[in-house]
Amino acid sequence: MFHHHAIHADARRRLAAVAALILLAGLGAARAQGGPQTTPLVTANPSGWLQTSPSSGRIDTGNPFFRSFGPNGRSCNSCHRQAQGWTISADEVRQRFAATGGTDPIFRPVDGAVSPLADVSTVYARRSAYAMLLSRGVIRVGMAMPANAEFRLTAIDDPYGYASARELSLFRRPLPATNLIWDTAVMWDGRETDTPFKPPMDAGIDMEDLRESLASQARHAILGHEQAAVAPDDEVIRQIVDFESHLFTAQIADRQAGRLNSDDAMGGADILAQQRFWVGINDTLGNDPTGDAFDPRVMRLFDHWDDPGALLRRAPRDRARAAIARGEQLFNTMPIAISGVAGLNDVTGLAVIHGSCSSCHDAPNIGNHSVALPVNIGIADAGRRTPDLPLYTLTNVATGQTVQTTDPGLAMLTGKWADIGKFKGPILRGLAARAPYFHNGSAATLMDVVDFYDTRFNVHMSTQQKSDLVAFLSAL
Repeated sequence: MFHHHAIHADARRRLAAVAALILLAGLGAARAQGGPQTTPLVTANPSGWLQTSPSSGRIDTGNPFFRSFGPNGRSCNSCHRQAQGWTISADEVRQRFAATGGTDPIFRPVDGAVSPLADVSTVYARRSAYAMLLSRGVIRVGMAMPANAEFRLTAIDDPYGYASARELSLFRRPLPATNLIWDTAVMWDGRETDTPFKPPMDAGIDMEDLRESLASQARHAILGHEQAAVAPDDEVIRQIVDFESHLFTAQIADRQAGRLNSDDAMGGADILAQQRFWVGINDTLGNDPTGDAFDPRVMRLFDHWDDPGALLRRAPRDRARAAIARGEQLFNTMPIAISGVAGLNDVTGLAVIHGSCSSCHDAPNIGNHSVALPVNIGIADAGRRTPDLPLYTLTNVATGQTVQTTDPGLAMLTGKWADIGKFKGPILRGLAARAPYFHNGSAATLMDVVDFYDTRFNVHMSTQQKSDLVAFLSAL
């Protein structure tokens, strides 16, 4: 009996492998039949396959994006990897550590370590020095307290003994270097944005501003992360910006549901690249320049997979597709009583905003906010601090009020008390490839993300609802 089951299990594995090869071949063939422009690039991840569709039709590895300009061996590609959705995942970083003993260029004390003074002389020492990069996929951003701020730093609890008012240690995930044409703020705190966050609820940046913002980010990354003595010339920076601003990335296939653009679904990078967008489109707070009202049905990728009868059928693919469709509907319509969110409740004057996931992720089929909307949902609050993160006590100069945070966020730029803990929301496409999540990597999985929102806003989701939401987010 055991032998009989083993044979069937082995057969199933072989069939699954063949199906995967057919799927990948079919993805390329389908695009080729549609035109000569682009051959999609498909990479595997735990949920299925991720597609990158560059407008040139190929990844030009001769682009300066892949070139090192400093003495430490790093390039943009060190922290922005195709298979990880053009960022990094903690799992892939651990693989690089295992393969190189912690000498891959990403492992450099300047910002890869918990402190620039950390001992990296042995493999054992490097494992401790790069613990945050290995566990959370975060780099250390060193920032000085802002001059003339409305608050002062009154206490530091840094497990690594380095942070001070001269340089706070802020641990943040590298944001994806893809789908950038829809960015309304560059970097988690918007610090590279050419026209930064300004009241009242600025619409964000246009394409010219965006290119300037990305150029600034590239220069600063080369001077900082790569430790180059001088920034490359404007032509080199232009080439980097041109490369990354023409990348489109999204999940193209799911291991259970199959191709995410079949049977009238709209998954994948090729369809994503055609998505209409303008700054302010479908803005929750009424900033759409067309004057159109906000439509909570933000995600419409899998409407045609809505199949109430799928649970009665045995076909795993049908059930998986129905779960994704249910998750999409939950994303658009599940009631969430949004409260205590600085940047939303205080701006609107509403103690409770009756919304849904799409209230903050309002750009249609993209999932970021369509205007520059930094908000504080509580990720950096002291109550969510874990022992591996520094904790900073900030005191309001005028009132004496104190707050504890692991990252002051936007307030490090503006110096404003009201901006403490505010960050932008990232574009949601390609999520499955780039765990962990949130600015500090505090959510190891998409289920952890869903659990956070469930507890933060007392949504009281059922187990089935959580599972369906994860299925949908994994398909983006």
